[in-house]
Amino acid sequence: MLQNQSIIPDIKAIIATAQDKAIRAVDNERTLMYWTIGKRIFEEEQQGKDRADYGTYLIKFLAEQLQPEYGSGFSYRQLNWYRQFYRTFPIVSALRTQLNWTQYKLLLSLDNDDKREFYIAESVKNNWTSRQLERQINTSLWERLLMSSDRKDVLAVARNEKLPSDARQIIKDPMVLEFLELKREASYYERDLETAIITHLQDFLLELGNGFAFIARQKRIHIDGDDFFVDLVFYNRLLQCFVIIEIKTEKLTHQDIGQLQMYVNYYDRIEKNDNENPTIGILLCANKNDGVVKFSLPENNKNIIASQYNLYLPTEKQLLEEVKKELENFEEDKNQKF
Repeated sequence: MLQNQSIIPDIKAIIATAQDKAIRAVDNERTLMYWTIGKRIFEEEQQGKDRADYGTYLIKFLAEQLQPEYGSGFSYRQLNWYRQFYRTFPIVSALRTQLNWTQYKLLLSLDNDDKREFYIAESVKNNWTSRQLERQINTSLWERLLMSSDRKDVLAVARNEKLPSDARQIIKDPMVLEFLELKREASYYERDLETAIITHLQDFLLELGNGFAFIARQKRIHIDGDDFFVDLVFYNRLLQCFVIIEIKTEKLTHQDIGQLQMYVNYYDRIEKNDNENPTIGILLCANKNDGVVKFSLPENNKNIIASQYNLYLPTEKQLLEEVKKELENFEEDKNQKF
């Protein structure tokens, strides 16, 4: 019997790496094939006298000829996808080898070039799977980030053209926590929500955004004989600061904001190093009053953020209404200042 058993996991790792590379190579070739088919269909379509009618006829004809031999990947519907793929991404060198065909199909469903570019950049940067990309689109990540930052900043941070200078550029409001599998109608305590977050920590880190690392749960703070416990502590390497999260399952109050401010002050004065940025505090609450948040904090506040959480996927209409409301509030604040 071999003395050194470490050869087994080594060889398994080699096999797994090779299999992963092979799968990626096949995905890339398949994606390129679909793009090339779409290009050829589009070029042929342009030769028709009546382009719309000819295009429909052409794809039906191709499906009849190809599907019996090559299967469902060459149905009328799929061939339409390939044509749309080429029309949306007409430059083959712009295709990302990190993205597979399933991800490209998700991106084709988006109706906005900036939004599509954002999801491409985030997918590549974070190595999202198809399922993760689908969730981020379904939870309207793009729209949620636009609530607290402008379009140019959101795109620049996604492309790595700039580091986030404000926590609001990466922290969402609302946060969507459907993966916790807690029912809206159920009655639960803050500890229940906290436990569910720890159980689904990987999904929660994805929802929090780029650069977050988990530090502690129920972190004990001792101040002049009194003990306090911070719900969750994270660190963000992009912002280079601690991020404290307090969970509130009831409506947010000014006392909650004051408590979080105390925790933030403690971390700034005791825990953080001189080369680190000021601590960020997030109140993750079931219900918030924006007016209470606004008047409980200084006008130039950038370190305390109240983010409402949803335990279900919001509809696009709901999020668009939220974006509209946030823009109206922004305009109102701007007019009051001037």
